[in-house]
Amino acid sequence: MQLSADVVSKSDDNDDEIGQTSISADINASGNELLREEEIDELLMHKKRVKTFDRIGPPIDAKSLENLSPKHSNILPSVSISETCSGSAGFARNEIRSEKSRIFKNETSRDDGQLVVEVEERILMEKNYTGSSSDEEESNEPAEQRLLGVPGKKKKKKGRTVPISVNPIYFVAILLFVFLGLFFWKKTWSKRTVSNFQLLKNNGTAPFAPTTILISLDGFRADFLDKGITPRLGSMVKEGVSPPYMRPSFPSVTFPNHYTLVTGLYPESHGIVGNRFWDKELKEEFIHTGPSALDPKWWGGEPIWVTAEKQGMKTAIHMWPGSEADIMDVKPTYLDNYDGKLPLSQKADRIMELLDMPGYVNDDTTLTRPQLIAAYVPNVDADCHLYGPESNEVLATIHEVDSMLEKVFVGLEKRNLTNIVNVVIVSDHGMATTDVSRMIQLEDLIDLDQVEHIDGWPLYGLHPKGEINEMYGRLSTLAEENGNFKVYLKDSNMPERFHFSNNHRIAPLWVVPNTGWAIATKKEFDVKESIQRGIQYHPRGLHGYDNEHPLMRAIFIAKGPFFKQVPNSILEPFQNIEVYNIICDTLGLEPLPNNGTMRLPLVPTHQNGSEDNKSMKFNPELVSASMTLTQSIPSSEMPTSSGSMSSSTEIPKISATELHETAAVPEASKSPEIDTSWMSEKQKELLEWLRANADDMKSWLKDIAAGN
Repeated sequence: MQLSADVVSKSDDNDDEIGQTSISADINASGNELLREEEIDELLMHKKRVKTFDRIGPPIDAKSLENLSPKHSNILPSVSISETCSGSAGFARNEIRSEKSRIFKNETSRDDGQLVVEVEERILMEKNYTGSSSDEEESNEPAEQRLLGVPGKKKKKKGRTVPISVNPIYFVAILLFVFLGLFFWKKTWSKRTVSNFQLLKNNGTAPFAPTTILISLDGFRADFLDKGITPRLGSMVKEGVSPPYMRPSFPSVTFPNHYTLVTGLYPESHGIVGNRFWDKELKEEFIHTGPSALDPKWWGGEPIWVTAEKQGMKTAIHMWPGSEADIMDVKPTYLDNYDGKLPLSQKADRIMELLDMPGYVNDDTTLTRPQLIAAYVPNVDADCHLYGPESNEVLATIHEVDSMLEKVFVGLEKRNLTNIVNVVIVSDHGMATTDVSRMIQLEDLIDLDQVEHIDGWPLYGLHPKGEINEMYGRLSTLAEENGNFKVYLKDSNMPERFHFSNNHRIAPLWVVPNTGWAIATKKEFDVKESIQRGIQYHPRGLHGYDNEHPLMRAIFIAKGPFFKQVPNSILEPFQNIEVYNIICDTLGLEPLPNNGTMRLPLVPTHQNGSEDNKSMKFNPELVSASMTLTQSIPSSEMPTSSGSMSSSTEIPKISATELHETAAVPEASKSPEIDTSWMSEKQKELLEWLRANADDMKSWLKDIAAGN
């Protein structure tokens, strides 16, 4: 009986469990039924909204619906797609209920969660239509776009055409605006990089890209133009643009200034601080005539031939100081090594040979003609050192150099390149006459055993072995007593205008003689003995002095299509750090950052009068006399002053006005007066502007008419 009771008890427990399970199932079924009803309500409400889709896009067909989601064709098996998109504004309540019944009946055999998922998908698609979807959903297939009501093509709405009346004043103003825009575009056209389209010009034989010839006349002092023996340079001054002089950089010696000309950097910035200097970090000496000077480690900055080659432009460099060093591992396309014996006429021939190379013909043509030609002419400097800047020999050399330039311009004229190729003539420094009576013995100033290295010449940079202040104090006292030299500490009282402090290669202590004075060791030149024996000091001409002294002034003369100014246009004097930017602008190059600030177009300050162009007054008698080379001055004519440092022969003092006197600018012919009383202030300002720029506009219109 006990067993039977246990069995009955277990049976009751099982019945309870079954009952609970049945109740749970009923609850779940009821819940699922309610859930389905809610989901179907959602779906049917959606169908009501779908009916409005035909206002936005094409009707949805069954094929599109099947392509979008095959599951939804099972959810609505008995509902016509056309029904959903047409008919009355909504279903009647009894229609909704019957529809729910059919859907519910068809879905009783399906999984409970499947309908939920499908309805969620449908709701998501509805949200996609209303604009709440992600960017990825917006790029579905065209069928889905039609389902969501996204139109394929929008129809343009037709509207009325409203006639607009245009005031003639507005029309004229628009034309004027366009005209001025073209005018300013023309004015700024030259400022472009080589990567941009370059305006080609044709000389009748071949097209030419922007081309510039840069020629340096070493040692050509500014007042050499006033000696009446340079007709070609005089013509350039008359036809082109130039300042009365160009300031060299300090120290006014060859290598630092030639490298400044092509980098736009002060010597302290590019590192070539002299023709000869000691680098305390490298523990090496730079000597401009030595083979080690060709090592790229000495040369800082970026010379213009490197700038051009890096921007895809071919260059030809003829003997320019520094060009033989592989600076930045970039070589000029054409490089002529230094040859001091090369005749001047062959230099002109070389320039013409480079211009005669093939250039642009079409896109398939290989460009071989260089667009930048830079040539170095050492002849004037060499003869100034040898004979002195005031000698007949130098006058003859100056005339020979001018004849070489004449040959270049004749070659340009024969090739019809006068208005196509820019020619820029520069020099690196001037020159002063030396004399044995203006000599300083270095041993009279310092104990050479206390100096580790000596830089420079004719100025001296000292690297003391011991205390620098002690040596500086002694030299300062002597400088005050003598008055013919100055003493500077690199980090203390070096004149700021020298820009000669910020480089470790610059010696800490400098002795700078006055212009025309020279300093020498006894090993180089014994001053007292030479005076007693009547021996003249050589070199007879020197430079390297204060870069602002008149005798150190250099030249800058430019002529060509980028320098089309009023004849005899005179610029304000400027320093040679500006040349790099100017040359870059003539070629459309993007210059590297540098110390210069001037850019094209150059703005003249005034015009020279006809009498101011002394260089135009060619003096054949003077040239003939200069061709008769004189012998050295006899010793009997040498000054017999004592070994004191006083001068028996004064250096000529040349002022800026003496070098280049400027005549008053003639008044321009007066324009007829216009009654402006009826104009507004803005109209008056516009009229004044048009008057000021009338000549430029006329020139521009002439260029357009000529096809330029």
